[in-house]
Amino acid sequence: MVRPDPEATVRQQLDYFLGVSGETCGSTGLAMHLVVVPPGGKAEPHYHDGYETAIYQLEGRVETRFGEALERSVVTQAGDFLFVPPGVPHQAVNLSETERAVALIARNDAGEHERVVSYTPS
Repeated sequence: MVRPDPEATVRQQLDYFLGVSGETCGSTGLAMHLVVVPPGGKAEPHYHDGYETAIYQLEGRVETRFGEALERSVVTQAGDFLFVPPGVPHQAVNLSETERAVALIARNDAGEHERVVSYTPS
């Protein structure tokens, strides 16, 4: 069993609560954790080098901007799933100025933290 540390790790300007990963339990092909987007908050634009990401929205509404210039977008709300293919630039934005957004994130890479690449939209 893995219980996340009550202190968040900050990644892409968001609070991450680590769950399953190579570091926490010896996973070799999977990482899963919670991410919290504060009211009005947004992630740094980035992409994942060589692995897929699945997102399940637990709370709030998030606009995920994606594409070379982050010109496309999709909005998820509680109960929605979102798939992000490897190498696709994206940025999550909380649409609420008063409520946090929370999502469960799963990736097919146990050491995904080293392979998140910052991205500057064209």
